[in-house]
Amino acid sequence: QLRLVQSGGGLVQPGGSLRLSCVASGSTLAYLHIGWFRQVPGKEREGVSCINSISGDGRTHYADSVKGRFTISRDSAKNTAYLEMNSLEPDDTAVYYCAAERLALSCGVYGEADFGSWGQGTQVTVSS
Repeated sequence: QLRLVQSGGGLVQPGGSLRLSCVASGSTLAYLHIGWFRQVPGKEREGVSCINSISGDGRTHYADSVKGRFTISRDSAKNTAYLEMNSLEPDDTAVYYCAAERLALSCGVYGEADFGSWGQGTQVTVSS
């Protein structure tokens, strides 16, 4: 059974950077689509970025709000996915979740309901 454990996050000033990690056990991330989602209290969870499985094409997708600032990646040797976040803004404040699933189409067409395995979430706060 796939288990995802997140690390990273914390408090950062506007314009700063953070890297979130998502370590998998029980399955090989390379064969799964990986998504990063975020949620603020009172709002629905939103997709931030995703990356297709290596057995697919490894293509990445980004929400317009983070395009050019966030980078999703995976390290197959470490069975770990990352979300590098630069030029952080106060509106990026949220609980961030990684998720993984074996999916057929490009990850950009899927939403949170399509991902079956989730990390525990990590708080990212952008504030001066």
